Formats: sequence, C-alpha cells, structure tokens
Amino acid sequence: MIENLGEDKSIYLQISEMIEDEILRDILREEEQVPSTTELSKFYKINPATAAKGINLLVDKGILYKKRGIGMFVCEGAKATIQETRKTSFYENYVKKIISEAKLIGIDKAELKKMIDDTNEL
Repeated sequence: MIENLGEDKSIYLQISEMIEDEILRDILREEEQVPSTTELSKFYKINPATAAKGINLLVDKGILYKKRGIGMFVCEGAKATIQETRKTSFYENYVKKIISEAKLIGIDKAELKKMIDDTNEL
C-alpha cells in the first residue's frame, strides 16, 4: 500500500479500492493475507474503525474472508470478481457516456470505432 488518500471520496472506500487494485495487479494473491486494520490505520494515520469499514466492505463483496485469530485473506476467485464488477461499472460510467456524447456531436459507430482503433493506448 503506497497510494495516498485523497479527499474526493470516503476514506473507507479508498482503502477498499486500493486493496482491490493490489489484487488486480497480483500484489495480493488469492489466499494471501492482507494488511490488518491496525497496520492500515497506522500507515494512513486513520481511525481503525475506518480501516475496518473498508475491509468489511470487501468481505461483504466476497473479496476477502476472515481466518479466526489470524486475519483477513483474499478469497479464491477474488480477482475475477473484481474484474467483472469493474467491467460493468466501466460500461455504465464511461462507455454509455462516450456513446451518448458521440451521438450528440454526430460521431457514428464506425467513426467511434476508428478512433478507438487508432489509439495506441491499449
């Protein structure tokens, strides 16, 4: 965990997204232990309850699970679950808006596809 916390969204959401990002980047792998709420709270200088809220959000999503007396671990299939959730979110939050804006300014499907194909970013 090396990212800085911003002010654009709740801290517990940022904690949960950072852990998800580390799972997606294979920094945290399935069945691997994640930092404790104490470690997170000390590292980010936040309330332990806030760190716990971020962790519990991932438990509720089926991304993390608790081994009693040991700590929290990444669930089997967590990476695929995160990818699927984020793909859906990406479509809803970005693709639909791009298509809507393209229609508004007169860009047809072929031209939009060409723009994407011509982009060397992917």
